[in-house]
Amino acid sequence: MTTPTLKGTIQVPGDKSISHRAIIFGSIAEGQTTVSNFLRSNDCLATLQAFRQMGVHIKEDGNSLTIDGVGMLGLQESQEPLDMQNSGTSTRLMAGLLAGQHFDSHMVGDASLSKRPMGRVITPLSEMNGTLVATDGHLPMDIYGEVLHGIHYRLPIASAQVKSAIILAALTAQSDTTIEEPLPSRDHSETMLKLFSPESIDKEDGLITIHPDHPLKAQHVEVPADISSAAFFLVAGAIVPGSEITIERVGLNPTRDGIIRVLEQMGADLTIDRIDQPGEPMANLTIKAGPLKTFHIEEADIPALVDEVPILALLATAVDGVSTISGAAELRVKESDRLAAIASELGKLGASIEEKPDGLIITGGKPLTVQDEQVDSFGDHRIAMTLKVASLLLDKEITIKDEDCMAVSYPTFSTDLNTLIRK
Repeated sequence: MTTPTLKGTIQVPGDKSISHRAIIFGSIAEGQTTVSNFLRSNDCLATLQAFRQMGVHIKEDGNSLTIDGVGMLGLQESQEPLDMQNSGTSTRLMAGLLAGQHFDSHMVGDASLSKRPMGRVITPLSEMNGTLVATDGHLPMDIYGEVLHGIHYRLPIASAQVKSAIILAALTAQSDTTIEEPLPSRDHSETMLKLFSPESIDKEDGLITIHPDHPLKAQHVEVPADISSAAFFLVAGAIVPGSEITIERVGLNPTRDGIIRVLEQMGADLTIDRIDQPGEPMANLTIKAGPLKTFHIEEADIPALVDEVPILALLATAVDGVSTISGAAELRVKESDRLAAIASELGKLGASIEEKPDGLIITGGKPLTVQDEQVDSFGDHRIAMTLKVASLLLDKEITIKDEDCMAVSYPTFSTDLNTLIRK
């Protein structure tokens, strides 16, 4: 089996995190919000459907949306359970928003999502007078609409989902809420709230203060290409010999660009062509294959690259020497136990990976070889896409169990990858 090269220019789908938030903020704003480059993934469509069930009119035209906002307290009680499918982002953010509404909600999810912990959002929302009843800390979950009050809350770990849940709850509270972060995490919620209602938020010295009673006004949101999806092509371009890939209009939010810093640390041949425009920062990225150095990722680095850890582990297998990832224990409660999954499945392809309680030690530099022709995604889109990139480097074909789960964040991943392959 001949190793291909990868050549060409692509634009990966819109950012998943920003697509979710565009629907949420557009729905509770006053007026008509338009969204371009919306990610039509299973997760984001779950958010879209939930708001339709709560009375929001959303028109779809390809990857564009028109949302007729109903205002902060204009949502209506859904007559059916809100099915979050596999989306942890939908579940946790909407839990915050629904805790302060004037009606009750019932949330369900698929088998995978129903194993993910909800206590981390229930705790702060309960401190705000929210009433959320989960099944042993997991979905299904009942949310009883209450009058909320503001709190000062220090996040025990850096978590954009928990922070965002508190922000959305705080918008309906009776007094200000202050959130203290131990480390910066993704700030898409703060950025978007600043766009929709500048008076509602202040940020200073690691403190985020939310001021309720300011209406959100409809906006146009351009969703940049998702850096977490672009990451798979950045790594593929860096390690598949002879490759050169340009990825257009990628979001480079400084709370999300950890993979860029890792590639620069490794000496990758990466060109960043920044795009001057308001809102979320964007750039065209060009990656060429070439020699690389090892990397060392620590806890402080994790928030900016938490979704990229699986593909970065594959990247480390291609580099002579030992690379390390630590401080990443939260990956054990994603769609799969990602630390265990990546160690076991790349291990089936000959990778030398030692699993630690909070990370991985990867000894790279030897070619991957197929030792088991079937590998398992564990129903996790990021594991599946990592294994798909790994297959480009193998001496024989492999079968990826549950490969279709890639549709959670990137429905056209295999098609886009194939457009770059040159034999």
